Amino acid sequence: LVQAWPYFATIMEKTFKEVLEPKIRAKNVHLKTCTFTKIHFGEKCPRINGIKAYTKEINRRQVILDLQICYIGDCEIHMDISKFNLGVKGVQLYGTLRVILEPLLTDAPFIGAVTLFFLQKPHLEINWAGMSNLLDVPGINVMSDSLIQDFIAARLVLPNRITVPLKKNMNIAHLRFPIPHGVIRVHLLEAENLVQKDSFLGAIRGKSDPYALLRVGTVQYRSKTVSRDLNPIWNETFEFVVHEVPGQDLEVDLYDEDPDKDDFMGSLLISLVDVMNDRTVDEWFPLSKTTSGHLHLKLEWLSLVNDQENLHEDKKGLSTAILIVYLDSAFNLPKNHFEYSNGECGAKKIKNNKYLKKTEREPSSFVLLTVGNKTQKSKTCNFSKDPTWGQAFTFFVHSAHSQSLHVEIKDKDRDSALGTSVVCLSHLLKDPNMTLDQRFQLDHSSSDSFIKMKLVLRALNVEEPDPQRVKAGVNASKQGPVRVVEKGGNQQQFSSPPKPEVSKVPPVSKDSAALESLPKKDSREDLDTNGSSAALVPSETVAGLNETEREQNPEHHPSSALHTRAVVVPALPVVQELRLAPSVTSLGSLPSSCFELSSSNLDLQNGTEMPLGEIQLTVRYASIRQSLVVLVNGCRNLVPSSNRGVDPYVRIYLLPDRRWTSRKKTSVKKKTLNPQYDEKFEFFESLEDVKKRTLDVAVKNSRPFISQERKELGKVRIDLSQEDLIKGFAQW
Repeated sequence: LVQAWPYFATIMEKTFKEVLEPKIRAKNVHLKTCTFTKIHFGEKCPRINGIKAYTKEINRRQVILDLQICYIGDCEIHMDISKFNLGVKGVQLYGTLRVILEPLLTDAPFIGAVTLFFLQKPHLEINWAGMSNLLDVPGINVMSDSLIQDFIAARLVLPNRITVPLKKNMNIAHLRFPIPHGVIRVHLLEAENLVQKDSFLGAIRGKSDPYALLRVGTVQYRSKTVSRDLNPIWNETFEFVVHEVPGQDLEVDLYDEDPDKDDFMGSLLISLVDVMNDRTVDEWFPLSKTTSGHLHLKLEWLSLVNDQENLHEDKKGLSTAILIVYLDSAFNLPKNHFEYSNGECGAKKIKNNKYLKKTEREPSSFVLLTVGNKTQKSKTCNFSKDPTWGQAFTFFVHSAHSQSLHVEIKDKDRDSALGTSVVCLSHLLKDPNMTLDQRFQLDHSSSDSFIKMKLVLRALNVEEPDPQRVKAGVNASKQGPVRVVEKGGNQQQFSSPPKPEVSKVPPVSKDSAALESLPKKDSREDLDTNGSSAALVPSETVAGLNETEREQNPEHHPSSALHTRAVVVPALPVVQELRLAPSVTSLGSLPSSCFELSSSNLDLQNGTEMPLGEIQLTVRYASIRQSLVVLVNGCRNLVPSSNRGVDPYVRIYLLPDRRWTSRKKTSVKKKTLNPQYDEKFEFFESLEDVKKRTLDVAVKNSRPFISQERKELGKVRIDLSQEDLIKGFAQW
């Protein structure tokens, strides 16, 4: 990019002068004098911080890449409009850009087309210059930034895509508008222990008024506000179309409604890959970026099926189908609605010449599409009686048998209809694929005016989850390792938790959002209301099952759904509760394997060679920063060194360097055998040096200075010469 940047800048400068300037001038009378006085793209070029390539569970005829793009530019662009001098002096932009190369071909150029889009709205900051007189007006600065962001989002964020064909005569319509992956139905139920935000002159006064914002891609919904309640109950349902999995996530932000500025109360990021694999997730999720609070969501994944039996009307008023409208083009639109009145040509005498000129030119048309009470608007095609829009729209359908799609073509300059059309969705049911791709005759228009559309109807279907699959549950919110809590009984029983199945598709690490794990909720909500400690017991982990028997007959113990209440098993002395890890691949890793904490030189109470638990580490070499990054995720099933309980922390050396100054250590977690750290450490060494070193990781008990207790709980050594550090690994 550094080498090519000056050439790219020259092309862009030419484009601004020759293409953009005339376009801006044609937009509006006041912009006729617009000229670019300075266009300089600067020395700093965009940087690609990381690339992720997907190989599993995608079509073999495509390549999918995610690029983390960061542009902190020193570009300068100035333009004069009549008296004003307007300018930009520096731009910051970062986000995750997905690049899809498809279809792959057997002859040159080997790739049919390139499709680009941002998965989420990119972060954008613009440093304005020379607009001081205009920007002193409050609100305009913010407005212009957000307007430009919306402008980018409208073109570059899902479901919008830019598709560039590389081979001649390539039909790219199906690449620009693929059928969505599915629909996520979010039941926003309730929250508890939210942070109190309302205060008056520093003194706490009253409770907060919480509401939630839910977002997938560019679509955002707002819940109702529950006044004066830190444990609000909403019981609302929202539905989102999901276009890309992995890639898109559900974002939930909670705010306290205030007359001046709403206060932030915590957020949640949920990986839709996990919800898609689990089908339904009904959990209390801990909120992040705040000190307390949990949110109860029920999430349902609805797949799109070509099956009419699923189209019966829903009693609760929820959607049963989705209609996808590919709006292509129109032909022979009338110049104005006087020219044709209900299809009969009648010459109208218009006395005013000025008006005549306006009515004689070709129309600038846009389309309004309506299903039920939702209307969507297309872009405007200027001065054409055969406009081409090339856009896709999705609508939720409650009853395919009775609802219809209303299409109205309007002229931008005069608020008049150039033609309308009504398509009953029951027509789609006559086609086995529930698809119509044709020209539709326009009413209230000329006799040879048509609109070309493709309509696809798909039923929404909640599939039964795979009983063999370990559910992600609360870990859909991109979290760390399994947590196994001992309940009752003093006996030490070891039952290694089942390894989570590696989900086929690794979720995108959102600028390391996947690595910022959320705090775990304490285990009290897992207890049944009657206090029995047998909540959430997948059938594998009931202690006392014979280890060897389990290894021989793995298929005899399918794990029960994580959130169903299990039966109490009174015969067993210890019942363990299991929280399952998210798929290891959410850290972009290899298939999981275990670093057992070695029991060398440790005096175990039982004297046998028992495993001392496990630690989860993520290790990779960051070439740009020239450093080895070690992420300590957490430990599980540690063996206590005393009855007093343990306060574990993790200490790391990069051997042979044992100097006290170069050691790294995590914070101490109090009274737990399953600590969760999610702390990151860096060793700044060259890759050649790191390859010769060994990572020495010890889990220790923080104890009083004069205490007799054993300090070391377990240790792991990793020979870095054997690992692919650029690719990295995450393992237990």
